[in-house]
Amino acid sequence: MKIYKVGGCVRDRLLGLPVKDIDWVVVGASGDEMLAAGYQPVGKDFPVFLHPETHEEYALARTERKTTPGYAGFVFHADPDVSLEEDLRRRDLTINAMAEDEHSNIIDPYGGQADLQQRLLRHVSAAFVEDPVRILRLARFAARFADLGFHIADETLQLMKQMVDNGEVDALVPERVWQETVRALAEDRPARFFEVLRDCGALARLFPEIDRLFGVPQPEEHHPEIDTGVHTLMVLQQAARLSDDTRVRFAALVHDLGKGTTPKNEWPRHIAHEARGVPLVRALCERLKVPRDYRELAELVTRYHLHFHRAAELRDDTFMRTLQELDAFRRPERFELFLLACEADARGRPGYEDRDLPQARIFRQAFEAARAIDARALVAEGFKGQAISDELANRRTRAIHLARRAD
Repeated sequence: MKIYKVGGCVRDRLLGLPVKDIDWVVVGASGDEMLAAGYQPVGKDFPVFLHPETHEEYALARTERKTTPGYAGFVFHADPDVSLEEDLRRRDLTINAMAEDEHSNIIDPYGGQADLQQRLLRHVSAAFVEDPVRILRLARFAARFADLGFHIADETLQLMKQMVDNGEVDALVPERVWQETVRALAEDRPARFFEVLRDCGALARLFPEIDRLFGVPQPEEHHPEIDTGVHTLMVLQQAARLSDDTRVRFAALVHDLGKGTTPKNEWPRHIAHEARGVPLVRALCERLKVPRDYRELAELVTRYHLHFHRAAELRDDTFMRTLQELDAFRRPERFELFLLACEADARGRPGYEDRDLPQARIFRQAFEAARAIDARALVAEGFKGQAISDELANRRTRAIHLARRAD
């Protein structure tokens, strides 16, 4: 029995990055031998065991064979005669197909170290085409390592295009697409994930609502970047600057979907694109089984982001009504996420990234002034029933007016 560190922990150590989790592979052992050594089985599809003391996962070296279309159509073979090189060959990228022994020696049969030095994302073998999840994983790694200068090998991108053309991507289940997407949204350069999907044609299959934004013009006086798709990815990147919360980043990504349905004869204007975008956001979320908290924030940002941009122009009663519709008084934490996503939208334009923009400050001042009006004081004054709500709204509207005038 020989035990090796494999995959991401080896890659990250060589890159000088923090190593978060260690993956172990066991060569030359059977399942019975692992059990006899005190390991606990946890794997469903192939043999994985928990170490009796550290509880880290140890997987038996294995090979795999494609049997049916899709990402789940594989038969795995784990046996003591499976070599380390055979196990590494089934992995997606060369930089993930390295191992390290107990003496810190690197086993690198597929050129992973050279590709690390060249900042290259390259597939290990032609078996890459058998698993469509690898397109999503590679796009996610491109987002993770974009700031380190990594790029995709030409031959790997060509394979990805072939997989899309052959319909492999269409076999992906929604849960897996969302799982990889939300992980990509957490990376430092999440926009790169969607750029890679577009480069290989997968964006049109998985996110057609986003793909159709590219080539749609906007008024140049407000959007120097002109193209709505370009703007969308700029907004996403600004959201990543402003917040680590992937709900904010997702809302920023989908806020302008309605512009993709504007008739060409109305370009570059997009009248009522906010209202047209809400059902598109809802449909996308239903298709990918996006969690409710992501969907709710995304719908609010889609519907009300123009209210944010026009903060200085809104009437006091419109301001108050907007805060009510955002449910800001009961859910102030979500209200703050709304402001962050909208600010990302405002900054997602060339020349606006670091400009002093007053909208978030105006909204926060109005909200704090309105929130200071307490319904309990109205009850003490003798208001009852609907009169409490009406008077509360009136006083909060006046408070907003005074706060804005003072500003």
